[in-house]
Amino acid sequence: MVVATSSERSSPQRNLRKPRLGLAFGSISHTCYKTFIPVRKSLLKLARAVNRIVFAITVLAVTTAFADIGYQFVTVGNPGNSNDTVEQGTGSGLYLGGVNYIYSMGKYDVTVSQYTTFLNAVAATDNYSLYHPSMATDLNIAGISKTGSSGSYTYSVIGSGQHPVTYVSWFDAARFANWMANGQPVGLGEVAASTEQGAYTLNGLTSGGLSITKNSNAAYWIPGENEWYKAAYYDPNLNGGSGGYWQYPTRSNTAPGNIVGGSANQANYRYSSTGGLLYSVTQSSSLSSRQNYLTDVGAFTQSASSYGTYDMGGEVYQWDDTVKGSTRGLRGGTWSNNYLRLMSSSRGDVQDPAFESNIIGFRLATSVPEPTTIISFIVGVGILACWRKRKRVNPNQPKQRRQVGVSL
Repeated sequence: MVVATSSERSSPQRNLRKPRLGLAFGSISHTCYKTFIPVRKSLLKLARAVNRIVFAITVLAVTTAFADIGYQFVTVGNPGNSNDTVEQGTGSGLYLGGVNYIYSMGKYDVTVSQYTTFLNAVAATDNYSLYHPSMATDLNIAGISKTGSSGSYTYSVIGSGQHPVTYVSWFDAARFANWMANGQPVGLGEVAASTEQGAYTLNGLTSGGLSITKNSNAAYWIPGENEWYKAAYYDPNLNGGSGGYWQYPTRSNTAPGNIVGGSANQANYRYSSTGGLLYSVTQSSSLSSRQNYLTDVGAFTQSASSYGTYDMGGEVYQWDDTVKGSTRGLRGGTWSNNYLRLMSSSRGDVQDPAFESNIIGFRLATSVPEPTTIISFIVGVGILACWRKRKRVNPNQPKQRRQVGVSL
Protein backbone atom coordinates (compact mmCIF):
# COMPACT_ATOMS: atom_id res chain seq x y z
CA MET A 1 0.00 0.00 0.00
CA VAL A 2 1.36 3.43 -0.94
CA VAL A 3 0.27 6.44 1.07
CA ALA A 4 0.67 9.94 -0.26
CA THR A 5 3.12 12.13 1.58
CA SER A 6 2.17 15.35 3.26
CA SER A 7 4.06 17.34 0.61
CA GLU A 8 2.09 15.65 -2.10
CA ARG A 9 -1.15 16.37 -0.31
CA SER A 10 -0.17 20.04 0.00
CA SER A 11 1.12 20.41 -3.54
CA PRO A 12 0.40 23.93 -4.80
CA GLN A 13 -0.88 22.51 -8.06
CA ARG A 14 -3.38 20.31 -6.25
CA ASN A 15 -4.61 23.28 -4.23
CA LEU A 16 -5.11 25.59 -7.20
CA ARG A 17 -8.64 26.95 -6.96
CA LYS A 18 -10.71 26.43 -10.09
CA PRO A 19 -13.97 28.28 -10.77
CA ARG A 20 -16.61 26.65 -8.58
CA LEU A 21 -19.39 26.18 -11.08
CA GLY A 22 -21.11 23.93 -8.57
CA LEU A 23 -21.66 26.90 -6.26
CA ALA A 24 -23.28 28.88 -9.07
CA PHE A 25 -25.58 26.01 -9.99
CA GLY A 26 -26.30 25.44 -6.34
CA SER A 27 -27.34 29.05 -5.95
CA ILE A 28 -29.67 28.76 -8.92
CA SER A 29 -31.10 25.49 -7.58
CA HIS A 30 -31.64 27.11 -4.18
CA THR A 31 -33.50 29.99 -5.80
CA CYS A 32 -35.68 27.56 -7.80
CA TYR A 33 -36.32 25.58 -4.65
CA LYS A 34 -37.45 28.71 -2.78
CA THR A 35 -39.69 29.61 -5.70
CA PHE A 36 -41.20 26.10 -5.73
CA ILE A 37 -42.08 26.16 -2.02
CA PRO A 38 -45.39 28.06 -2.52
CA VAL A 39 -46.27 25.72 -5.38
CA ARG A 40 -45.55 22.74 -3.18
CA LYS A 41 -47.75 24.14 -0.42
CA SER A 42 -50.57 24.70 -2.89
CA LEU A 43 -50.27 21.15 -4.19
CA LEU A 44 -50.29 19.80 -0.66
CA LYS A 45 -53.46 21.76 0.06
CA LEU A 46 -54.98 20.36 -3.15
CA ALA A 47 -54.02 16.84 -2.11
CA ARG A 48 -55.60 17.29 1.32
CA ALA A 49 -58.79 18.63 -0.27
CA VAL A 50 -58.92 15.68 -2.67
CA ASN A 51 -58.36 13.29 0.23
CA ARG A 52 -61.27 14.86 2.12
CA ILE A 53 -63.53 14.53 -0.93
CA VAL A 54 -62.49 10.92 -1.47
CA PHE A 55 -63.11 10.19 2.20
CA ALA A 56 -66.57 11.76 2.06
CA ILE A 57 -67.45 9.80 -1.07
CA THR A 58 -66.13 6.62 0.54
CA VAL A 59 -68.25 7.16 3.66
CA LEU A 60 -71.32 7.81 1.48
CA ALA A 61 -70.59 4.74 -0.63
CA VAL A 62 -70.43 2.58 2.47
CA THR A 63 -73.99 3.53 3.40
CA THR A 64 -75.51 4.08 -0.08
CA ALA A 65 -75.63 1.84 -3.14
CA PHE A 66 -75.51 3.35 -6.60
CA ALA A 67 -77.02 2.15 -9.86
CA ASP A 68 -75.48 2.44 -13.32
CA ILE A 69 -78.01 2.61 -16.14
CA GLY A 70 -75.32 2.98 -18.80
CA TYR A 71 -76.90 6.01 -20.45
CA GLN A 72 -74.92 6.90 -23.58
CA PHE A 73 -74.03 10.34 -24.92
CA VAL A 74 -72.54 11.68 -28.14
CA THR A 75 -70.53 14.89 -28.39
CA VAL A 76 -72.08 17.83 -30.20
CA GLY A 77 -69.15 19.97 -31.30
CA ASN A 78 -68.70 22.86 -33.74
CA PRO A 79 -69.36 25.64 -31.19
CA GLY A 80 -70.40 29.00 -32.57
CA ASN A 81 -72.44 27.61 -35.46
CA SER A 82 -75.04 29.95 -36.91
CA ASN A 83 -78.79 29.58 -36.49
CA ASP A 84 -80.82 27.79 -39.14
CA THR A 85 -82.40 29.97 -41.80
CA VAL A 86 -85.71 28.14 -41.40
CA GLU A 87 -88.17 30.33 -39.50
CA GLN A 88 -89.98 28.67 -36.61
CA GLY A 89 -93.52 29.55 -37.62
CA THR A 90 -94.43 32.08 -40.28
CA GLY A 91 -93.81 35.61 -39.06
CA SER A 92 -92.28 34.51 -35.75
CA GLY A 93 -88.84 35.86 -36.53
CA LEU A 94 -87.39 32.96 -34.53
CA TYR A 95 -84.44 30.97 -35.82
CA LEU A 96 -82.83 28.12 -33.89
CA GLY A 97 -79.78 25.88 -33.69
CA GLY A 98 -76.88 28.18 -32.81
CA VAL A 99 -74.92 26.97 -29.77
CA ASN A 100 -71.57 28.53 -28.77
CA TYR A 101 -70.23 25.68 -26.63
CA ILE A 102 -69.50 21.97 -26.89
CA TYR A 103 -71.92 19.65 -25.09
CA SER A 104 -73.13 16.05 -25.24
CA MET A 105 -76.59 14.80 -26.14
CA GLY A 106 -78.22 11.52 -25.20
CA LYS A 107 -77.60 9.08 -28.02
CA TYR A 108 -81.06 7.57 -27.46
CA ASP A 109 -84.26 8.38 -25.60
CA VAL A 110 -84.30 7.20 -22.00
CA THR A 111 -85.52 3.61 -22.17
CA VAL A 112 -88.09 1.57 -20.29
CA SER A 113 -85.29 -0.45 -18.68
CA GLN A 114 -83.39 2.65 -17.53
CA TYR A 115 -86.50 4.29 -16.13
CA THR A 116 -87.47 1.07 -14.34
CA THR A 117 -84.06 1.05 -12.63
CA PHE A 118 -84.71 4.67 -11.62
CA LEU A 119 -88.12 3.80 -10.15
CA ASN A 120 -86.74 0.87 -8.15
CA ALA A 121 -83.97 3.13 -6.84
CA VAL A 122 -86.13 6.04 -5.64
CA ALA A 123 -89.87 5.29 -5.79
CA ALA A 124 -90.59 2.68 -3.12
CA THR A 125 -93.17 5.19 -1.89
CA ASP A 126 -93.48 7.31 -5.05
CA ASN A 127 -94.53 10.56 -3.38
CA TYR A 128 -94.33 12.52 -6.63
CA SER A 129 -96.01 10.07 -9.03
CA LEU A 130 -92.96 9.16 -11.06
CA TYR A 131 -94.91 6.08 -12.11
CA HIS A 132 -98.08 6.42 -14.19
CA PRO A 133 -100.55 3.46 -14.16
CA SER A 134 -100.90 3.70 -17.95
CA MET A 135 -97.27 2.59 -18.25
CA ALA A 136 -98.76 -0.89 -17.74
CA THR A 137 -102.36 -0.63 -18.92
CA ASP A 138 -101.96 1.28 -22.20
CA LEU A 139 -101.06 -1.59 -24.51
CA ASN A 140 -99.96 0.73 -27.31
CA ILE A 141 -96.83 1.51 -25.27
CA ALA A 142 -96.96 -0.81 -22.21
CA GLY A 143 -93.52 -1.11 -20.63
CA ILE A 144 -93.51 -1.00 -16.81
CA SER A 145 -95.61 -2.69 -14.12
CA LYS A 146 -95.83 -1.85 -10.41
CA THR A 147 -96.45 -4.26 -7.54
CA GLY A 148 -96.54 -4.01 -3.76
CA SER A 149 -97.79 -1.30 -1.45
CA SER A 150 -96.58 2.19 -0.57
CA GLY A 151 -93.17 1.96 1.05
CA SER A 152 -92.31 -1.25 -0.76
CA TYR A 153 -93.30 -0.69 -4.40
CA THR A 154 -91.25 -2.59 -6.97
CA TYR A 155 -91.24 -2.14 -10.71
CA SER A 156 -90.66 -4.54 -13.60
CA VAL A 157 -90.18 -4.28 -17.35
CA ILE A 158 -92.99 -5.39 -19.63
CA GLY A 159 -91.87 -6.54 -23.07
CA SER A 160 -88.80 -4.86 -24.54
CA GLY A 161 -86.78 -2.79 -22.10
CA GLN A 162 -85.22 -0.97 -25.06
CA HIS A 163 -88.41 0.87 -25.94
CA PRO A 164 -88.45 4.56 -24.98
CA VAL A 165 -90.26 5.29 -21.75
CA THR A 166 -93.53 7.24 -22.08
CA TYR A 167 -96.11 8.82 -19.74
CA VAL A 168 -93.39 11.00 -18.23
CA SER A 169 -93.92 14.65 -17.37
CA TRP A 170 -91.32 17.40 -17.53
CA PHE A 171 -91.06 17.04 -13.74
CA ASP A 172 -90.39 13.30 -14.06
CA ALA A 173 -87.60 14.06 -16.53
CA ALA A 174 -86.15 16.75 -14.24
CA ARG A 175 -86.12 14.34 -11.28
CA PHE A 176 -84.42 11.73 -13.43
CA ALA A 177 -81.76 14.33 -14.35
CA ASN A 178 -81.27 15.15 -10.64
CA TRP A 179 -80.88 11.46 -9.84
CA MET A 180 -78.25 11.12 -12.55
CA ALA A 181 -76.45 14.22 -11.27
CA ASN A 182 -76.36 12.75 -7.75
CA GLY A 183 -74.70 9.53 -8.92
CA GLN A 184 -77.86 7.36 -9.28
CA PRO A 185 -78.27 6.54 -5.56
CA VAL A 186 -80.40 3.58 -4.54
CA GLY A 187 -82.70 3.59 -1.53
CA LEU A 188 -82.58 7.27 -0.52
CA GLY A 189 -86.07 7.93 -1.85
CA GLU A 190 -87.23 11.24 -3.30
CA VAL A 191 -84.99 13.57 -1.30
CA ALA A 192 -82.54 16.39 -1.98
CA ALA A 193 -79.57 14.04 -2.45
CA SER A 194 -81.52 11.97 -4.95
CA THR A 195 -84.35 13.52 -6.99
CA GLU A 196 -85.14 16.95 -5.54
CA GLN A 197 -81.91 18.86 -6.09
CA GLY A 198 -79.01 18.69 -8.49
CA ALA A 199 -79.73 19.87 -12.02
CA TYR A 200 -83.02 21.45 -10.88
CA THR A 201 -84.17 22.63 -7.46
CA LEU A 202 -87.61 21.01 -7.21
CA ASN A 203 -88.11 20.32 -3.49
CA GLY A 204 -91.45 18.58 -3.94
CA LEU A 205 -92.84 20.69 -6.78
CA THR A 206 -95.08 18.76 -9.21
CA SER A 207 -96.93 21.53 -11.05
CA GLY A 208 -96.28 25.02 -12.39
CA GLY A 209 -92.56 25.51 -12.04
CA LEU A 210 -92.17 27.59 -15.19
CA SER A 211 -89.60 29.78 -13.43
CA ILE A 212 -87.38 26.77 -12.72
CA THR A 213 -84.20 26.72 -14.77
CA LYS A 214 -81.28 24.32 -14.64
CA ASN A 215 -78.69 25.14 -12.00
CA SER A 216 -75.38 26.58 -13.20
CA ASN A 217 -73.46 23.51 -12.02
CA ALA A 218 -75.89 20.99 -13.53
CA ALA A 219 -74.16 17.80 -14.65
CA TYR A 220 -77.17 16.47 -16.59
CA TRP A 221 -80.24 18.33 -17.80
CA ILE A 222 -83.22 18.35 -20.15
CA PRO A 223 -81.88 19.86 -23.39
CA GLY A 224 -82.62 23.45 -24.26
CA GLU A 225 -84.40 23.93 -27.56
CA ASN A 226 -81.28 25.17 -29.37
CA GLU A 227 -79.28 22.22 -28.01
CA TRP A 228 -81.94 19.77 -29.11
CA TYR A 229 -82.34 21.41 -32.54
CA LYS A 230 -78.62 21.45 -33.29
CA ALA A 231 -78.12 17.80 -32.30
CA ALA A 232 -81.05 16.80 -34.53
CA TYR A 233 -80.64 18.88 -37.69
CA TYR A 234 -77.20 20.52 -37.91
CA ASP A 235 -74.47 18.98 -40.06
CA PRO A 236 -71.01 20.62 -40.08
CA ASN A 237 -70.20 18.92 -43.41
CA LEU A 238 -72.97 20.57 -45.40
CA ASN A 239 -72.33 23.45 -47.80
CA GLY A 240 -68.79 22.45 -48.56
CA GLY A 241 -67.84 22.11 -44.92
CA SER A 242 -69.21 25.47 -43.76
CA GLY A 243 -72.16 23.73 -42.08
CA GLY A 244 -75.92 23.78 -42.48
CA TYR A 245 -79.19 22.13 -41.50
CA TRP A 246 -81.23 19.21 -42.77
CA GLN A 247 -85.03 19.38 -42.82
CA TYR A 248 -85.28 15.99 -41.08
CA PRO A 249 -83.15 14.54 -38.25
CA THR A 250 -82.27 11.56 -40.45
CA ARG A 251 -79.76 13.60 -42.51
CA SER A 252 -82.29 14.18 -45.26
CA ASN A 253 -84.34 16.90 -46.92
CA THR A 254 -86.99 14.42 -48.03
CA ALA A 255 -89.53 12.77 -45.76
CA PRO A 256 -88.30 9.45 -44.30
CA GLY A 257 -89.76 6.04 -44.91
CA ASN A 258 -90.85 4.02 -41.88
CA ILE A 259 -89.45 0.52 -42.39
CA VAL A 260 -87.61 -0.78 -39.32
CA GLY A 261 -84.08 -1.93 -40.06
CA GLY A 262 -80.91 -0.85 -41.81
CA SER A 263 -82.16 1.31 -44.67
CA ALA A 264 -81.21 4.99 -44.65
CA ASN A 265 -83.69 7.80 -43.87
CA GLN A 266 -86.29 5.82 -41.90
CA ALA A 267 -88.24 6.66 -38.73
CA ASN A 268 -91.11 5.44 -36.55
CA TYR A 269 -94.02 7.61 -37.70
CA ARG A 270 -97.14 7.27 -39.87
CA TYR A 271 -95.97 7.17 -43.45
CA SER A 272 -98.30 8.47 -46.15
CA SER A 273 -98.95 5.93 -48.89
CA THR A 274 -101.70 4.94 -51.30
CA GLY A 275 -103.04 2.74 -48.49
CA GLY A 276 -103.33 5.67 -46.08
CA LEU A 277 -101.12 6.68 -43.14
CA LEU A 278 -99.28 3.49 -42.23
CA TYR A 279 -97.94 2.77 -38.73
CA SER A 280 -94.29 1.74 -38.77
CA VAL A 281 -94.57 -1.38 -36.61
CA THR A 282 -97.58 -2.94 -38.36
CA GLN A 283 -97.46 -1.30 -41.82
CA SER A 284 -101.21 -0.95 -41.45
CA SER A 285 -103.37 2.18 -41.32
CA SER A 286 -105.59 0.67 -38.61
CA LEU A 287 -104.91 1.41 -34.94
CA SER A 288 -105.21 -1.62 -32.67
CA SER A 289 -105.78 -1.07 -28.95
CA ARG A 290 -103.72 -4.17 -28.19
CA GLN A 291 -100.66 -3.43 -30.34
CA ASN A 292 -97.44 -1.89 -29.00
CA TYR A 293 -96.33 0.70 -31.57
CA LEU A 294 -92.93 1.55 -30.13
CA THR A 295 -89.64 0.33 -31.57
CA ASP A 296 -86.35 -0.25 -29.76
CA VAL A 297 -84.22 2.87 -29.55
CA GLY A 298 -81.74 2.94 -32.41
CA ALA A 299 -83.72 0.35 -34.41
CA PHE A 300 -83.35 2.50 -37.55
CA THR A 301 -79.64 1.84 -37.63
CA GLN A 302 -78.73 3.99 -40.67
CA SER A 303 -80.90 6.97 -39.77
CA ALA A 304 -78.91 8.81 -37.10
CA SER A 305 -78.35 12.55 -37.11
CA SER A 306 -74.95 13.87 -38.20
CA TYR A 307 -73.78 13.77 -34.57
CA GLY A 308 -74.98 10.20 -34.03
CA THR A 309 -78.26 10.67 -32.14
CA TYR A 310 -81.16 8.35 -32.94
CA ASP A 311 -84.94 8.73 -33.03
CA MET A 312 -85.04 12.52 -32.83
CA GLY A 313 -87.77 12.31 -35.45
CA GLY A 314 -90.72 10.00 -34.77
CA GLU A 315 -91.02 7.38 -31.98
CA VAL A 316 -91.93 9.80 -29.12
CA TYR A 317 -91.91 13.53 -28.48
CA GLN A 318 -89.06 14.66 -26.25
CA TRP A 319 -89.30 17.38 -23.63
CA ASP A 320 -87.07 20.38 -24.07
CA ASP A 321 -86.18 22.89 -21.36
CA THR A 322 -87.69 25.91 -23.08
CA VAL A 323 -90.62 27.80 -21.53
CA LYS A 324 -93.22 28.87 -24.08
CA GLY A 325 -95.87 30.94 -22.39
CA SER A 326 -97.41 28.70 -19.72
CA THR A 327 -95.97 25.50 -21.24
CA ARG A 328 -92.75 23.61 -21.86
CA GLY A 329 -91.61 22.61 -25.32
CA LEU A 330 -91.79 19.26 -27.10
CA ARG A 331 -89.94 18.34 -30.27
CA GLY A 332 -89.50 15.47 -32.68
CA GLY A 333 -92.86 13.97 -33.64
CA THR A 334 -94.19 10.54 -32.64
CA TRP A 335 -95.21 7.09 -33.77
CA SER A 336 -98.76 8.41 -34.39
CA ASN A 337 -97.88 11.60 -36.31
CA ASN A 338 -97.32 12.23 -40.01
CA TYR A 339 -94.08 13.62 -41.49
CA LEU A 340 -94.84 17.28 -40.71
CA ARG A 341 -94.06 16.88 -37.02
CA LEU A 342 -90.58 15.53 -37.84
CA MET A 343 -89.54 18.64 -39.77
CA SER A 344 -87.16 21.27 -38.43
CA SER A 345 -89.85 23.94 -38.91
CA SER A 346 -92.33 22.16 -36.60
CA ARG A 347 -92.39 23.98 -33.25
CA GLY A 348 -96.04 24.15 -32.31
CA ASP A 349 -96.00 21.23 -29.88
CA VAL A 350 -96.12 22.36 -26.26
CA GLN A 351 -97.71 21.07 -23.07
CA ASP A 352 -98.17 21.83 -19.41
CA PRO A 353 -94.99 20.49 -17.73
CA ALA A 354 -97.12 18.12 -15.62
CA PHE A 355 -98.74 16.55 -18.70
CA GLU A 356 -98.14 12.83 -19.40
CA SER A 357 -99.00 10.87 -22.53
CA ASN A 358 -98.25 7.71 -24.50
CA ILE A 359 -96.39 9.80 -27.10
CA ILE A 360 -94.06 11.74 -24.75
CA GLY A 361 -90.62 10.68 -23.55
CA PHE A 362 -87.28 12.45 -23.05
CA ARG A 363 -83.52 12.36 -23.39
CA LEU A 364 -80.81 14.22 -21.46
CA ALA A 365 -77.84 16.42 -22.25
CA THR A 366 -74.58 16.77 -20.33
CA SER A 367 -71.48 18.95 -20.34
CA VAL A 368 -68.09 18.12 -21.81
CA PRO A 369 -65.21 18.77 -19.31
CA GLU A 370 -62.62 21.33 -20.41
CA PRO A 371 -59.44 19.43 -21.46
CA THR A 372 -57.20 22.05 -19.78
CA THR A 373 -58.89 21.43 -16.46
CA ILE A 374 -58.27 17.70 -16.66
CA ILE A 375 -54.66 18.11 -17.80
CA SER A 376 -53.88 20.66 -15.07
CA PHE A 377 -55.22 18.37 -12.39
CA ILE A 378 -53.24 15.36 -13.68
CA VAL A 379 -50.02 17.39 -13.92
CA GLY A 380 -50.53 18.78 -10.43
CA VAL A 381 -51.08 15.36 -8.92
CA GLY A 382 -48.07 14.00 -10.83
CA ILE A 383 -45.75 16.74 -9.53
CA LEU A 384 -46.99 16.19 -6.00
CA ALA A 385 -46.42 12.44 -6.27
CA CYS A 386 -42.85 12.97 -7.53
CA TRP A 387 -42.15 15.45 -4.74
CA ARG A 388 -43.35 13.16 -2.01
CA LYS A 389 -41.41 10.20 -3.39
CA ARG A 390 -38.05 12.04 -3.50
CA LYS A 391 -35.16 10.48 -1.54
CA ARG A 392 -35.26 11.57 2.07
CA VAL A 393 -31.95 12.07 3.93
CA ASN A 394 -31.57 11.12 7.57
CA PRO A 395 -30.16 14.25 9.28
CA ASN A 396 -28.62 12.11 12.03
CA GLN A 397 -26.54 10.05 9.62
CA PRO A 398 -22.88 11.30 9.47
CA LYS A 399 -21.58 12.38 6.08
CA GLN A 400 -19.14 9.94 4.49
CA ARG A 401 -15.65 11.36 4.08
CA ARG A 402 -13.90 10.87 0.75
CA GLN A 403 -10.34 9.56 1.10
CA VAL A 404 -7.98 11.31 -1.24
CA GLY A 405 -4.63 10.03 -2.46
CA VAL A 406 -4.98 6.44 -1.25
CA SER A 407 -3.99 3.64 -3.59
CA LEU A 408 -4.55 -0.01 -2.85
